[in-house]
Amino acid sequence: MIFSFVVVVIGLCLFEIISSVDNAVINAGVLKTMPEKYRKIFLFWGIIFAVFVVRGILPFLIVWIANPALSIVEVFGFVFSNNPEINEYVERSKPFLLLGGGIYLLFVFLGWLFLEEKKYAFLAERFIHRNGFWFYAIASILLTLIVYFSLKVNSFLALSATIGASAFFITDGFKKNAEEKEKELEHGHMSAWSKIMYLEILDASFSIDGVIGAFAFTISVPLIILGNGLGAIVVRQLTVKGINLIAKFAYLKNGAMYSIGALGAVMILESFGREYPFWLAPLVTVFFLGVFLAMSVQENKKKKINS
Repeated sequence: MIFSFVVVVIGLCLFEIISSVDNAVINAGVLKTMPEKYRKIFLFWGIIFAVFVVRGILPFLIVWIANPALSIVEVFGFVFSNNPEINEYVERSKPFLLLGGGIYLLFVFLGWLFLEEKKYAFLAERFIHRNGFWFYAIASILLTLIVYFSLKVNSFLALSATIGASAFFITDGFKKNAEEKEKELEHGHMSAWSKIMYLEILDASFSIDGVIGAFAFTISVPLIILGNGLGAIVVRQLTVKGINLIAKFAYLKNGAMYSIGALGAVMILESFGREYPFWLAPLVTVFFLGVFLAMSVQENKKKKINS
């Protein structure tokens, strides 16, 4: 019991850290334009908002959306009590939560693979990126196939797949806007408080990836809050103190995205009845993190030799 608890929390913490790399980079770029006083304000109140508000409330909302017949009071009862009736009901709704979350994460991975500028780890990434226009066709076909097979099982399962896709396109729009807004914040004349407020809103949109992915590890909301919260605190500290260190690992973002894609696939398969051990999701996260960290270190060694 304790072993599984530790493994899941460590996996959640690592996943939150690597999936928040983009957020940390954007935050660091904006914070460089702010006085030291406001950086400290952002770190202190930002941690409270990121951990206790965003990552504290989002898991409850996701469980509630996946269980519309439960009141918010009953959802809290599921989290903080052992009511067997509520626990059984939530367990039956688990496939809906997993499929919606799995579609979301898989689309995040495919969107990065096809559309985003990146440091290419493999030749295939360069080829796929050059043919990025295929993302929309592939995503549409995948969604159609998953909805088709879902309808054979449960119509609400099909609905959860479309909700996951909708959540992706909504949050993706926010992130695309963030990339443009970042330049305005760095070079514009917005007040420090306006920048802080914007960064908090931006953090909320980026945190969705980590919270949804957490359900691949466990459906225990306290564990998700603990693991994601610890990861969020580490990311906040790295944003100001260690962002240059993060930038040295050129393939870290690749590792995060492959981890997200793999967890999305696992969630989709689980939603259709496949069962996996509790340690699979943490192992997947550690594996991809280790592989791409090693590739980054090797890349740095080559640069030193050539320089």
